[in-house]
Amino acid sequence: MDKKKFIVLIVLLLSNYGLSQVFSGTTAGQFLKIEVGAKAIGMGGAFVSQSNDASSLYWNPGSLAKLKNNSAMFAHTYWIANINHDFAGVILKIGEQNALGISYTTLGIGDMKVRTEIYPEGTGELFTANDYAIGISYGMNLTEDFSIGVTGKYVGEKIWHMSASTIAFDFGLLYNTPIHNLNLGMSISNIGGKIKYAGEDNFIYYSYNPDEHGNSQNIYAEIKMDEWDLPLIYRVGLSMKILESDMHSIIISADALHPNDYNEFVNLGFEYGFMERVFLRAGYKSLFKKESEEGLTAGLGLLYYLTDYMPLKVDYAYADFGRLEAVHRISLEIGF
Repeated sequence: MDKKKFIVLIVLLLSNYGLSQVFSGTTAGQFLKIEVGAKAIGMGGAFVSQSNDASSLYWNPGSLAKLKNNSAMFAHTYWIANINHDFAGVILKIGEQNALGISYTTLGIGDMKVRTEIYPEGTGELFTANDYAIGISYGMNLTEDFSIGVTGKYVGEKIWHMSASTIAFDFGLLYNTPIHNLNLGMSISNIGGKIKYAGEDNFIYYSYNPDEHGNSQNIYAEIKMDEWDLPLIYRVGLSMKILESDMHSIIISADALHPNDYNEFVNLGFEYGFMERVFLRAGYKSLFKKESEEGLTAGLGLLYYLTDYMPLKVDYAYADFGRLEAVHRISLEIGF
């Protein structure tokens, strides 16, 4: 099979798999839907076709091999209700055609009091909740214009004495089309097993027939827990640099998303660059999404070269969440 046929096969497989997913209702691992990177969010989350920083580990592993240098990123999100969301990722180039990456994502809250009907002010115990994902990624260039990638990740959730985990995969591709400066990106995220909670809170003492003489009230039993799909997301997007000069640049982008637990929607993005050092961004998230609180986004980016081969990028993004609090993101990336 030549490369052109192989590329067509990959595109068809990604398209057919993503579009064939039926609405499955409730999903677990909702933290996997919290998007990564201030640059991407400043552009409204329309980033699958031009993910050109270390947040590619989240958006599209198919773009990893297109990065020009090694890079490391840390991104922090001040999420709703004082919840913290953090992402750290490193991408290492292997020659000109391959790249490896590793990422860690976590969502957590601080210690909270255990409250009951009898002790509404607290029992003296504390509990916490934490979600996390550890991923290993690989990307390769099939041709000068076409690249693919895959991420395997371990996904876990924990609340007090209960925990759940599974394995999931992301697949992606990036294609520099024959139209000048027009890129096409596609990805499928969170293909994997179901999540099912287990732990000591699952066990109870059960009385089979409390009214029967001689019945034991101390039968040790386990509650059967339901299992849930992960939030599978299929993305396809286009981006184009419509202005490119030594002083100014403009990029516009659009992504269409098909999740398995909600209706389809569209993200739109815009970036203006001045001398490739200062960047202003704007976007709109979740267009056509029913009952969404998301909407306008905006962002600012600064690029400074510590040395000729060590760029430092600092990005900030603001995202409106309607009746909920606005969400702020900060990203720091260094190339090496």
